[in-house]
Amino acid sequence: MRGVLAAAIYGYPGRKLKIIGVTGTNGKTTTANMIAKILEKANYKVGLATTINFKIGREEWVNQTKMTTVSPFQLQKFLKQCLDAGCHWVIVETTSHAIAQYRNFGINYHMAILTNITHDHLDYHKTFEEYRDTKAKLFSTGQTINILNNDDKSIEYFEKLMAKDIVSYGTDMPDVERRGRPDILGKKIILESTGSMFTVITPTSQIGINLRLPGKFNIYNTLAALSIAFKLKINFELAKEAIEKITNIPGRMEKIDMGQSFTLLIDYAHTPDALEKIYQTLEAAKRGRIVAVLGACGDRDKSKRPILGALAGRFADIVIITNEDPYTEDPVKIIEEVASGVPRGSDQKNPKIEGKNFFKILNRKDAIAKAIELAYADDIVIITGKGAEESMVVGHEKVPFSDKKVVKDLLLRRMQ
Repeated sequence: MRGVLAAAIYGYPGRKLKIIGVTGTNGKTTTANMIAKILEKANYKVGLATTINFKIGREEWVNQTKMTTVSPFQLQKFLKQCLDAGCHWVIVETTSHAIAQYRNFGINYHMAILTNITHDHLDYHKTFEEYRDTKAKLFSTGQTINILNNDDKSIEYFEKLMAKDIVSYGTDMPDVERRGRPDILGKKIILESTGSMFTVITPTSQIGINLRLPGKFNIYNTLAALSIAFKLKINFELAKEAIEKITNIPGRMEKIDMGQSFTLLIDYAHTPDALEKIYQTLEAAKRGRIVAVLGACGDRDKSKRPILGALAGRFADIVIITNEDPYTEDPVKIIEEVASGVPRGSDQKNPKIEGKNFFKILNRKDAIAKAIELAYADDIVIITGKGAEESMVVGHEKVPFSDKKVVKDLLLRRMQ
């Protein structure tokens, strides 16, 4: 087993560090980065490993692997570096694939956080129950503290697995089925186009948060991160200051502003749940139209492709389906499978007509260019699927490609 060998080679650093595992379908990267900011504000030296970035103290670098949880050897090497650097805490974004493949072998998690469980990775796990059960293994490894989303339907299942300290977080939003009052409660929520304001109530304190990241989903990410502050008895004023200084997480509803008259955002969303939440956030904030650019990853769960298309058809005024990371699949076939859902999601008020407000464009750069060409003042262009990634996988090769770079180049030309 590679995980066992890797841990042994590097001297089991995961048993000598205080490690926080963050798992769930969506929100892992943002939550992990928020936790890091809070811990740093409290003068802890922090290690961080996520889909987008690695960090040890003040040194930070981009995750170029296109893997959320890297290979066992890369992970153990990183943990050894954290140990040698004297990190007080290490936050590790942990996927179901990593758990199933024992990439995280030898890590003694001090805390584990579950953000949510929704439809994803069914190409690998085959059923939702298998996917959920794999995630659950992270919460049965003996860590002292488990942090759960009280508003997620999976909480009862996960609670049954745990005999140790559980902290729950949630909101009082009316559209949520909840069970009892969570330990960390977000209420008096005011959603705005650029963020939100809400009050956080804990068993020992109450504080107002002015969050500069948009969407209800980021309120949940914040509450999860604040649950760590609560358990570590970090002053909530410090935690508040850390959270309120965050203006963006790379590739997560990241705004690209080159002085254009419309809003342009890039986001990593690639699951139905994540995409729906983003579209709902934009729909509530829009003054003009929503122009959506999306695709789907090859060699992955095919069942979600028409669902992604249907969501775009439902929420967006203009839909552009394009290539993402085809891997070994035919990208044209993937595009057709995503596109098949678009008419199903469209309503009679805004039917999607190919060539008018619905386009299939194989070249991703051309697709983004089309979105920018069609955008008017006050429109919102949202490009999903790749976020802050800097490459595209075609076959077995990684080809340099950055949505952010492409967008900036195209906007610069448009503004000239």
